[in-house]
Amino acid sequence: MKIDKLSTKNESTWCPGCPNFMILEAVKKSINNPKNYAIVAGIGCHGKMYDHLNLSGIYGLHGRPIPTALGIKLGNPNLKVIAFGGDGDTYSEGMSHFIHAFRYNADMTLIVHNNQSFSLTTGQSTPTTQQGYINGDSPKGEINTPLNPIKLALASGATFVARANAMDLNHTTSIIKKAIKHKGFSYVEIMQKCLIFNKDMNELDKIMYKIPDNKNLSNANKYADQWNYNSKKGKMPLGIIYQTREPTLFEKMKI
Repeated sequence: MKIDKLSTKNESTWCPGCPNFMILEAVKKSINNPKNYAIVAGIGCHGKMYDHLNLSGIYGLHGRPIPTALGIKLGNPNLKVIAFGGDGDTYSEGMSHFIHAFRYNADMTLIVHNNQSFSLTTGQSTPTTQQGYINGDSPKGEINTPLNPIKLALASGATFVARANAMDLNHTTSIIKKAIKHKGFSYVEIMQKCLIFNKDMNELDKIMYKIPDNKNLSNANKYADQWNYNSKKGKMPLGIIYQTREPTLFEKMKI
């Protein structure tokens, strides 16, 4: 599939150098037959993926790309459906959908752009923002401990959990391709810098390392515990943290 056929002429509103451009290219490289795809985007900087991909789809409400994508999948089970969300969009307003999506295990993909801030609305804290981050809604610094969505996914019965670095195009592309191919609900968190807000977390690539594809739940939980989203210390594993095969939603419904 030629990438230019997936491109649109819509004007970009992303900041120059934003890693969202890299994520966009990785997604383009992962799609082989556009007619078989539908996409959904939430609200946030990530949402512009919808504007720049020449694919059928819809903008969902803030925090609702997962149920919107599920509705599309239920309406046409033959489609490959990809939902895009941000760390605020997914882990705040959309948290209930995030947890239950793993229980349902519908055959679709969720890609979360995580820069640890609500950057579209000038950098407020999200559930994965590190403690001490000073911003408009936390002028004395964020006081709450960030949640660990990888651990939440595993605890919720996930069948595919992966993490990627937006700046590593080839590795991110490989992970997205495997996520799309996975039979069941696949979740990919892509860590990215924000060049304007929460710049304290912009050197996370120094603690990132790649792991082999993992199918052992005990090992997956160990990987999830290696980084707590709260500092630039420790290790941050990249790759397929966990993958297993369980009945999909349609298999359980016998559709």
